[in-house]
Amino acid sequence: MKFSQNKNFAFEAFNHSSISKYLSPREGEKKLGESIENNSASPFVILGICEDSGPRANLGNAGSTNAFDAFLGKFLNMQSNQFLNGNEISIAGKIVQQTSPNDIEILRSHIVELDEFVQEIIHHVVSSNQILIVIGGGHNNAYPIIKSMQSIHKTQHSILNIDPHADCRPLEGRHSGNPFSYAISEGAISKYGVLGLHEQYNSQGILDFLKAHKCTHSYFDNYLDGTKSLRDDVESFINESSNTPLGIEIDLDCIENMPTSAFTPSGFSVNEIRSVIKALNAQTIHYLHLPEGSPNNHLEESIVGKTLAYFVTDFMKKQ
Repeated sequence: MKFSQNKNFAFEAFNHSSISKYLSPREGEKKLGESIENNSASPFVILGICEDSGPRANLGNAGSTNAFDAFLGKFLNMQSNQFLNGNEISIAGKIVQQTSPNDIEILRSHIVELDEFVQEIIHHVVSSNQILIVIGGGHNNAYPIIKSMQSIHKTQHSILNIDPHADCRPLEGRHSGNPFSYAISEGAISKYGVLGLHEQYNSQGILDFLKAHKCTHSYFDNYLDGTKSLRDDVESFINESSNTPLGIEIDLDCIENMPTSAFTPSGFSVNEIRSVIKALNAQTIHYLHLPEGSPNNHLEESIVGKTLAYFVTDFMKKQ
């Protein structure tokens, strides 16, 4: 099955043949990819998004087209065993950008199209009793994911985002810097919390927006000096949001030295984020979104792919 919306984006559905291209079988072992059955009874549905129009429309770097394939190469070759079995997982496929213009205004018009397309695909591939995991692309895709979850579950969601940037830039045309300001302005979010902001990488206008809309937020600087704990802040937000389902956003930009659209040498470690994922104790989480990984060579693909594979398996085993 292949959905397409004019010339700019297409959806490639996955089957056993698609998955087998990423596998490296080994006698006497069973890999996750060899156990995946892709049926509607799977608790988890994975969707890839291979685009970098959103980050580039936000004056960011290219490369977030590559994260999903990097993830699959590592994830599908993990072991299927007593801790996690591949038959619990469905891989729907991936959304792929077909064109890559450089003009900012054209890119932003493409993101409006992508918003609609992502919502269409999500409605086709996930049901209300499944947890959606979206990997790759820019953080712009948080907006259509939130809108889709609102539509599928008939309710608002509280959104927890671990990110050095609040992504609440002005409503100036869609891009990776304003998915949450658009969602908040449309009433699609019950409560927004963003943890780990970098003080000098968020404008005063964004900080004023967070205050005006009563958004929970914390600063990475306070984790550095030991005055706050990320795990404590995550648990606090989840407790405060216990009356609504949750969406979890982890922007790979928050991790130090991770190849991303907005690389940073100062950030959380991979193990710190894994620890947070393993501590998630919410009753109802409807989705996990892992955007902004941007590997551009073999080493970076290995780093991004394996990091994403750890995050996804940690999340699945916790739910």
